Amino acid sequence: MRSFPRVLFDEAHNESWTVRREVAEAINPAHPDDNSYARAAGLLRHLGHTVTAHTAGALTAGALAEQDVLVIAHPSGDRWERTTGQGSPVFAAGELDAIQDFVAGGGGLVVLAEEEQDKYGNNLADLLGRFGVGVEHATVRDPKHAHRGVATWVLARSEAASGLLAGVRTACFYRSGVLTLTPEAVAGEASVLLATSPDADPAGAPLAVAVRYGRGRVVAFADSDLFGDDSIDDYDHRALWGNVVTWAARIPGPAASEPAMSEPATSGPAASESAAHESAAHESATHEPVSSRESASHTAKAELFARLKSAVEEIRPLQVKDGSVPEEKGRAKALVGQVAAILGEISPYFAHDASYLQAVQDDLAQWAGQDLGVPDFLDSLDRFHPDTQREDGLEHVVVFPMYTQNGNPGRNLEAVWIRTIWPGWLAELEAGGYDNPMFVPIAFEDFTSGYDTHSAVLFPETVAVRRAPERFTWGGIFADREAARFRRVSRAATATLRLDLPPEAERLLASQRLAEETFVLWDLVHDRTHSHGDLPFDPFMIKQRMPYWLYSLEELRCDLTAFGEAVKLAGQGVPHARYVQTAILFDRLFRFPITGERVRNYDGLGGQLLFAYLHRNDIVRWTDNRLTIDWERVADGVADLRGEVEKLYRDSIDRSKLAHWLAAHELVSAYVPAHPASTWAKGAQALPEEQKAKVDAVLADEFPLSMFYEALRRKLTDVVESTKGLRA
Repeated sequence: MRSFPRVLFDEAHNESWTVRREVAEAINPAHPDDNSYARAAGLLRHLGHTVTAHTAGALTAGALAEQDVLVIAHPSGDRWERTTGQGSPVFAAGELDAIQDFVAGGGGLVVLAEEEQDKYGNNLADLLGRFGVGVEHATVRDPKHAHRGVATWVLARSEAASGLLAGVRTACFYRSGVLTLTPEAVAGEASVLLATSPDADPAGAPLAVAVRYGRGRVVAFADSDLFGDDSIDDYDHRALWGNVVTWAARIPGPAASEPAMSEPATSGPAASESAAHESAAHESATHEPVSSRESASHTAKAELFARLKSAVEEIRPLQVKDGSVPEEKGRAKALVGQVAAILGEISPYFAHDASYLQAVQDDLAQWAGQDLGVPDFLDSLDRFHPDTQREDGLEHVVVFPMYTQNGNPGRNLEAVWIRTIWPGWLAELEAGGYDNPMFVPIAFEDFTSGYDTHSAVLFPETVAVRRAPERFTWGGIFADREAARFRRVSRAATATLRLDLPPEAERLLASQRLAEETFVLWDLVHDRTHSHGDLPFDPFMIKQRMPYWLYSLEELRCDLTAFGEAVKLAGQGVPHARYVQTAILFDRLFRFPITGERVRNYDGLGGQLLFAYLHRNDIVRWTDNRLTIDWERVADGVADLRGEVEKLYRDSIDRSKLAHWLAAHELVSAYVPAHPASTWAKGAQALPEEQKAKVDAVLADEFPLSMFYEALRRKLTDVVESTKGLRA
């Protein structure tokens, strides 16, 4: 399983274009740009795609088996074009069948034809005809809409404001033919992406089309020059090229040994979620199996953990909130002994945690020896250091009496089997400027009831201990649960709001693995931001008695910073960073405001503020019961809001605490109106004198949901609730 597509560029059928610059220079020494798609291939690699060339032999099922997109760029007889000189421009019948089967099975096909198509001696018309696309023998002229005044250099207009054209306003077709669509293709959701103007000859004719076929997708262009090395930087060609290849690309389905993440049952508007993502080739994908999951040792560990889990689950109902066992002590002690014995059996499979697992057994024995009073697992907590063992795929079995954030408030005994997510690219980033030594991204293998909740963290602060450790050195975040619930809620929300998704956003919502890796990067940057920047207060003020909107702004500040860093990293060629931007935007706009109770819901308020700010600045719009986003302006809007929050922080270094609280309330309420009964909205003169009374004057829901969010919450309540205990 892989996060990014594999793109195969056919060069075995006398194509006029090559992704190999050295070949283009050999074909056309005087002007290799006229035959080179090397920069187009470089753009795809910058987006994370793998690009290779098929340089000889037939396009068989075997040649296509490991590919996600096939690109065919203008095969031609040598009479008309300089070509790769390999093979015939005519695809054999068996090749046409193989390509058709590849697309029907979920693969993507991008075909670039030419003006006066018939003269080149290829059979692209036969190939595209199988998908309901025709290529006419024509050359478009449009003197009124021409690049540099050349009538055959036609400026195309968009036929629809679709997500597939996100970031695309204008494209230039140089000596282009035109395309047609059969009624069957149109009925199958084919769409015209770009067309000639009403003044052109021919007028209003398709120049680029997108077609769904079986489980796959096809994009065809009537010109091949627009993505050549000397044209790809013209107008919005780079965005168009990245969009169409990403849109066409197959998204791998679940491995045979791992079922896909189950989807919630929905009704009403949210039910259209499944229709919006009906292509099986674009459904959810689970994380790539690590070798241990396929081994006998994994089976043995699973059997042992099942026994461990069963014993722990029998202890949990016997405990009260502080973790002690007031009744049935004999039974509980026997169960505690079972847990310790099973840990002894499982320990050889986790040799890297041998000292910790022995310490857990000792703490269990001490707990039983003290008649199962309030548990104290400080000794074993001091021995557990996953932060020093960040190795991709490394597993741990963790047993502690603890509460789970956003989950179980009692300090019940819990057992959780986890796997570390630490890919090499992330380790390089962390070591090269995004240092966060306490951060441990993890995934579930299995867990007890405390995690059959909304909790997605494993923090040492939650463990029952006699005293807090001198310092905490690690924090675990379950990226798989974060990614899975993000995908579920975002897919339902975008379907309900009828938001047309750009190809990268669609891919993120369809791929569990990509979403997990995206969240790992987001969490890495977000988490470290709490300790960076102009900080007028302890950024972890949730432990202090302050109005909750202070924590709303702090969490939002970290996300806005992560978004800005992701923009920078994407420019440096870190492909996951592009998806971090989408994840932050969607989670903040869709999931956070409608998740959880409204009592001091600081994450929800941060999402409300982001939506209101973008809406106020006409970057997001809710019109005709449909949400639209001006994708090109999102990054600037996020940066502007970040600037306002950072100015608040910087200015507040010189303010009193109360003045800072009031300024923060003023910033939030400028975009999210405070409750009509708010005391804080009336200013300092309305507040009581005593400090505690000031905080008590904060309403439980100081900044209520807007009517937009009230409606969205009603429609998605069941979807949000279904994310409890979710795992990929």
